Amino acid sequence: MRHGKKDNHLGRTTAHRGAMLSNMASSLILHKRITTTTAKAKELRKYVEPLLTRSKEDTTHSRRMVFAELQNKESVKELFGEVAGKIANRPGGYTRIIKLSAGRAGDNADMCIIELVDYNETLLEAKNAGAAKTTTRRSRRGGKKAEGAAAPAATTEAAPATEAPAADAASTEEAAS
Repeated sequence: MRHGKKDNHLGRTTAHRGAMLSNMASSLILHKRITTTTAKAKELRKYVEPLLTRSKEDTTHSRRMVFAELQNKESVKELFGEVAGKIANRPGGYTRIIKLSAGRAGDNADMCIIELVDYNETLLEAKNAGAAKTTTRRSRRGGKKAEGAAAPAATTEAAPATEAPAADAASTEEAAS
């Protein structure tokens, strides 16, 4: 039984799995987006998100802890430089997994793209355009009826109270004929 065993071993030994995740994390940090299988992407997300959280605090200790995992100077420099600046205000959820429709050609494995959330310019532009569009117009059901009903009420309240009721009745008779 495998009760309580939440990690996918991906058919590899512990050393092989650790090396593979380290290399994939370095590639993700350097290239901001990689294409891989869905199972590997889900394991990579669990591996790389704590490293991204640690990079928010730029201390010697956190740099050494991240370097112990990644073993790649360039990716550590990129992580603590450019990436940490972009994710500084984000409370978590630094990666996004986008599943691809077709399986891999050789074995039909489910493929996906894993990317850093703040680096997808296409999605960010669409989100900003959508936010601008939604803030310009707000509508509710029956909004026009409420506006139409409110306008005559406002005009009757604005009429001076000194006019006699007979004058109002005479004007309505003229309008009717």
